[in-house]
Amino acid sequence: MGRAILAISGSAAGFLNRPFSTLGASVADYCRQLTRTMFGTYRPERHYMRGPGPACAAKRSLAQD
Repeated sequence: MGRAILAISGSAAGFLNRPFSTLGASVADYCRQLTRTMFGTYRPERHYMRGPGPACAAKRSLAQD
């Protein structure tokens, strides 16, 4: 009988109000966002194309002939 009471009271503890239960998740989310902002690896200028590449020029020269 003692185990049943312990199991019921242990599961009922999950429904209690915990004012600081989301504090850890909030701090972790803030640290993740800060890390992404400071050490982001995406640089748009590395992916920017400045006009047609050599394949497009080859196609144009074949089409003009």
